Amino acid sequence: MKFLADMGISLRTVFWLRSGGYDVVHLRDEGLQKLPDDEILIKARTEGRILLSIDLDFAQLLAVSGDSLPSVILFRLGNENYDAINERLMQVLRECQEDLEVGVIISVNNETFRLRRLPI
Repeated sequence: MKFLADMGISLRTVFWLRSGGYDVVHLRDEGLQKLPDDEILIKARTEGRILLSIDLDFAQLLAVSGDSLPSVILFRLGNENYDAINERLMQVLRECQEDLEVGVIISVNNETFRLRRLPI
């Protein structure tokens, strides 16, 4: 799996994923800190990456567009530090790998996660 980390995702999460053998790019790696949300989605789709974010705008953009990719994992945690995100991300990757390949939005909170297939 390949990932694109939005600006709200810690570089420590990116390093953690890379140490697990995943192909991960953070927007900061490519100097794209100010890239608009719609262009972030295009980048993720074009490169075949799953978008990691804390920004709810991506779900809305996907709903309006009717697109089935890219998959997006949205973190809605009370504590959005990298340890909390990494722990929850590990569970999502373990349980939702096939879904992520075909197009979903996964909203992750402290106790559970909710999966919605794309297009919406």
